[in-house]
Amino acid sequence: MSVLLACDFDAADWAAWLPALQAALPGETLLRPEQLAAQPALRQDIDVAIVANPPPGLLAGLPRLGLIQSLWAGVDRLLADPTLPAEVPLARMVDPAMNTAMAETALWAVLTLHRHFHLYARQQRAGVWQALPQLRADEVKVAVLGQGQMGGTVMHALRQRGYRAAGWRRGEPLEPVLADCRIVINLLPLTVDTRGLIDATFLARLPARASLVNLARGAHLVEADLLAALDAGQIAHAVLDVFQHEPLPPAHRFWHHPAVTLLPHAAAQTDPRSAARIAAAGIRAWREGRAVPNRVERSRGY
Repeated sequence: MSVLLACDFDAADWAAWLPALQAALPGETLLRPEQLAAQPALRQDIDVAIVANPPPGLLAGLPRLGLIQSLWAGVDRLLADPTLPAEVPLARMVDPAMNTAMAETALWAVLTLHRHFHLYARQQRAGVWQALPQLRADEVKVAVLGQGQMGGTVMHALRQRGYRAAGWRRGEPLEPVLADCRIVINLLPLTVDTRGLIDATFLARLPARASLVNLARGAHLVEADLLAALDAGQIAHAVLDVFQHEPLPPAHRFWHHPAVTLLPHAAAQTDPRSAARIAAAGIRAWREGRAVPNRVERSRGY
């Protein structure tokens, strides 16, 4: 049997991922999509696919496919493919190293907003010397949307540093979590229920001059509604790592808005060294008839 590597990697990505996967999967035959195009008969031997945003339809027509292992934490793009084999188990990537990286970014964003470091940077450019009011960490409430692996790690990191971190998951009332919070961090999975969640109604529930940190998916946010809230001064600042269209178009207002800090979808990059080992462990579990870790519940979207 063979493992298909169905990944939209460029040459630099392959240079990092291929050796890591080969080291983590000794004895496995690893195939790339171009090999299938040259030798269609190889499709009969594939029983596992390791994927990262494969083109729609690529995984259809693999008669022995028994497991799809994603290299990304989010699987919304995979689930949006109507040709994805419905009967094949799908596992997402849950990597403690990625959780730690996300917590580092979230903590940086909270510290920046809490201590006004973004405003000091603006003052430096303008040649302004002015100290701003400074709250204690325990006076800053941070709402963390999403209580999965990443959300839990972020909550722990914030509480360790004295912040009043309040978590929210779908199905719970939202208003108590948003009440008197100064910063909202979005780490929700993207599902039918959460798409467009952060809209004008959501933003209006926040206290005046609260800030938003979106580290999950661009489709959670209605960008026009956020721009309107920023322009009106209702939202003080936004730290955005993800967008409706990526790369962010050059003409987008977020690039030059004074109340927006941008990251190029870099809050928590997948590390091939650790992720390859985690993917290999899931494949071994499946081959040995054990439960596959981090299996996706397709009805829930994650």
